[in-house]
Amino acid sequence: MGKITAVANQKGGVGKTTTAINTAASLAASGKRVLLIDTDPQGNSSSGLGIDKDNLSGSLYDLYTGSKNIDEIIMDTSLPSLMIIPSNIELIGAELELSAKDGRETFLKNSLETIRHQYDYILIDCPPSLSLLTLNALVAADTLLVPMQCEYYALEGISMLLRTFNLIKDSFNPSLEIEGILLTMFDGRNSLANQVSDELKKHFGDKVYKTLIPRNVTLAEAPSHGKPVILYDVRSKGAQSYLELAKEILGNETSAG
Repeated sequence: MGKITAVANQKGGVGKTTTAINTAASLAASGKRVLLIDTDPQGNSSSGLGIDKDNLSGSLYDLYTGSKNIDEIIMDTSLPSLMIIPSNIELIGAELELSAKDGRETFLKNSLETIRHQYDYILIDCPPSLSLLTLNALVAADTLLVPMQCEYYALEGISMLLRTFNLIKDSFNPSLEIEGILLTMFDGRNSLANQVSDELKKHFGDKVYKTLIPRNVTLAEAPSHGKPVILYDVRSKGAQSYLELAKEILGNETSAG
């Protein structure tokens, strides 16, 4: 059964989509079968994998409106074992469709149950807000991966996210766990970055990944070429750090199993 992980942080600009795309691609490069679900109406995970989000034959919106089944909206990417369910701005309309439905918070979960056995990992890129779309992702997920920038406001953001996490665990998804906290845009020369990192390790212990994602121009450039960073420049620090993260995720699975 594929493990479902929501990549979420209610604070924007923390490298959430970069993490979703490149973790998914790095796991696929490790030989795993991976599905990435773009549940952000901005559609950045879709365009970041070279999908023309303005000309989609099917998207997550079609699933939420009931016009297509989940297996009809899964698309190939340039990596053979990485698939995507794309999205675009239409997805904003799905919030209205969902709000009128019974069991609206379990819609994505129920749809994923029918296909999760086909994948090793399913990653969901969430919008940077607590919307019905994010709620569906967190109710469907087994675990939550939180990308965090090493800055003062990040610590405030995490307490807000933990409140949401506990609320969802108590009300909708009792088995939801924290997969890990990933430090992004890390600059070891910056004393605040090190302070934030130490503070998080104090609170979350080994839930904080050992892998640090550096501030890296290649990571910023890759999406404009419609490629995950490992296909854009595999030797870059950004690519190597996400490959390292995939290794750490796989290692954690082995030691837990």
